[in-house]
Amino acid sequence: MKRQPVYWKKAKKILSKRDPVLKKIFNKFNKGFLTSRGDPFFSICRTIVGQQISTKAADSIWLKFEKKCKNKIIPKNVLKLSSASLRNAGLSRQKISYLKNIAKSFKNKSFNIKDLKKMDDSTAITYITKLKGLGIWSAQMFLMFNLNRPDIFPTKDIGLLRAISKNYKTPYPPSDRYLNKISKRHLGYRTVFTWYMWRSIDPVDVEY
Repeated sequence: MKRQPVYWKKAKKILSKRDPVLKKIFNKFNKGFLTSRGDPFFSICRTIVGQQISTKAADSIWLKFEKKCKNKIIPKNVLKLSSASLRNAGLSRQKISYLKNIAKSFKNKSFNIKDLKKMDDSTAITYITKLKGLGIWSAQMFLMFNLNRPDIFPTKDIGLLRAISKNYKTPYPPSDRYLNKISKRHLGYRTVFTWYMWRSIDPVDVEY
C-alpha cells in the first residue's frame, strides 16, 4: 500500500494557514499525495525518459522501454539492450547514452545511493548531477519522488511555472522576484506546494 510522506499532513496544515490559494487546492484535491517507488534506478531512468518531452510522450516511450526490459528495470537488463532496440522504443541517441552510463554507474557502484541519503539537498544535487545526463531538474525530481525530501522547489519546471501563473494570476513565466516571494511563503515544505501545483493543472498524479 502506498503511504504518504510522514510530513505531509503537518505540511498541509502549516501551508493552509500561510496561503489561502493553496488551501483551496488542498480541499479540491484532498485524496492524492506524493509517493515513493523506493527503487532509485527505476526513478532515475524514468526521469531521463521524461526529460524535455510532454508527460503523454514520456508515458508512451516508457511503456515501450519497460517492455524491452521485460518489465524489470534493472541495470543488467538496460545494458543488455542494443542501441537500435532502444531507438525503436522512441529514445534519442543522447538518452540511450545517458541510460547506459547510469546503468553502468549503478552496476559498478560508482553511484552510491547510501551515501546520497546522508547528504543535504544541495550536496545531493551536486552528487547526482555528476552522472552524465542528469541536470539540476532531474536531481530535484529524484530527491522529490524517490527520497521524498520535503523542501524541493524546481523553478525550471514548466508545469510548476504554468500552475503558479494560473493559480496566482501572475504573468507567465512568473518573474524571479515573484518566485522568490512564493518560495519564502512555502519554505520548509516546497515539495508539497510543488506537488499540489502540478495536481491543480493535471488530473493524473505526477510520478517519477
